[in-house]
Amino acid sequence: MATTPATEGEAAGGRYDAVIVGAGFAGLYQLHLLRDRLGLSVRVLEAADGVGGTWYWNRYPGARCDSESYYYSYAFSRELEAEWAWSERYPAHGEIRRYLDHVADRFGLRPDIQLGTRVTGAAYDAAAGLWTVTTEGGERFEAPFLITAVGCLSSANVPTIPGLDDFAGSWFHTGRWPQDGIDFTGKRVGLIGTGSTGIQAAPVIAEQAAHLTVFQRTANYSVPARNGPMDDAFRAWVRDNAAENRAKARASTNGHPFDVAVHGALDVSPEERAAIYEAAWQRGGLRFRAAFKDILLDPEANATASDFIRAKIREVVTDPATADALTPRDHPFATKRPPIDSGYFETFNRANVSLVDLKATPIERIVPEGVRTAAGTHALDILVFATGFDALTGPLLALDIRGRDGLPLKAVWAEGPRTYLGLGVPGFPNLFTITGPGSPSVLTNMPVAIEQHAEWIADCIAHLRARGLGRIEARPEVSAAWGEQVRAAAAATLLPMASSSWYLGANVPGKPRAFMPYAGGMNRYREICDGVARDGYAGFALA
Repeated sequence: MATTPATEGEAAGGRYDAVIVGAGFAGLYQLHLLRDRLGLSVRVLEAADGVGGTWYWNRYPGARCDSESYYYSYAFSRELEAEWAWSERYPAHGEIRRYLDHVADRFGLRPDIQLGTRVTGAAYDAAAGLWTVTTEGGERFEAPFLITAVGCLSSANVPTIPGLDDFAGSWFHTGRWPQDGIDFTGKRVGLIGTGSTGIQAAPVIAEQAAHLTVFQRTANYSVPARNGPMDDAFRAWVRDNAAENRAKARASTNGHPFDVAVHGALDVSPEERAAIYEAAWQRGGLRFRAAFKDILLDPEANATASDFIRAKIREVVTDPATADALTPRDHPFATKRPPIDSGYFETFNRANVSLVDLKATPIERIVPEGVRTAAGTHALDILVFATGFDALTGPLLALDIRGRDGLPLKAVWAEGPRTYLGLGVPGFPNLFTITGPGSPSVLTNMPVAIEQHAEWIADCIAHLRARGLGRIEARPEVSAAWGEQVRAAAAATLLPMASSSWYLGANVPGKPRAFMPYAGGMNRYREICDGVARDGYAGFALA
């Protein structure tokens, strides 16, 4: 059993039934399940000084969720759902943190969360049947079960560009934003990266900065978010349809509570197709992908969506050369993470914004006065890296996890991640990875995926304890077969066609190329996991 629980943030080592790493959506819910439903002693270790996970760090200008607030939230408590009122259609980072703070307080989770505690290692002792987790402060925690709730997008990826240390100004990564923010007033700002983060940040920075230079590595599609206040009528609709919406989200392919069209893009006339796309564009948001059932399955169907968005870019951006540079041509729509925006393309019509196409004029190095490309030097006071993350595997490898006989996870994953269901890894008994590689994770509305995983893990531990079992481990041959299913699921879609996607690890030099999330759908994945559990956790060795 645990030592006397410390207060939030207080240092404490000791023995527990389970140690959880991370206090975001996943860590908070897993703590609630294990402590309050199973009665286990649990310690949550969190590097940040507050709960919130990725939302603690992501405070960059314009940072907000791309799933709508009424379903980017927990579904496990109807009381929680009834008492929390979101202010906007898409919640901003501050509101998400307030929500998670409320959850931590409402369920009394803080006494079992240790903040300001960075995990530096985790090793499994087969003889003792225990994980020993060590921290930057020298503490040691022991537990039979280790659960990682570190998120898929939490390991910041700062590109290696010669001369960065010589830059005379200040530079920041959007995934590690200062808590007090940054004042861009009167500053010449350079923004590198035009994925979801850069697309959110650019319009807000441009409103403050004297000049914003956007350095574009890859032109991207984006659909308007159409964000706005959550009005009373919509709140009433959400309240009255809560059960139906939650059930629909759990049963859907991507964890969103809306229906995908039953017809394909080529099943209707060009005129009807254009009208459907226009209506979806005006509504905004990720639902644009649901306008037709085959946008991610059929290249010809996808081309109709891609062409529609390309035409919108040319319609919005007034300078033809800039519009042309902003037009994506190297990947089909939604094969990379599809951003939604609030005035991104319109930002390039501002007099104080310029675009640098790095495919035409690559960065040569960073110099004291700014960024030097093949075409010349861009003078800057502040440099912002919106270059994303070492996704899915990066946060786990950073923990220096070592399984049986000191086996490093980094060695096991040297050629790409190997898991069973994204939940367990051969050679690592009693290690559970919430939304790990090989699960739907980033292809879904994350709270839906998180709740499914946390509940599956809690049920599994309950199963073991009820039968006097102390160990569960993914079987190597089953893990290999699951890896083939993950590859096959991706190959059945157009997703692998985006060769520069972080889904493949392509954004991190030297990272093995492998499509990491399971693309077979959240609904299908849930059925598979439920079947594994019903069959006595088939594919896992229990002892």
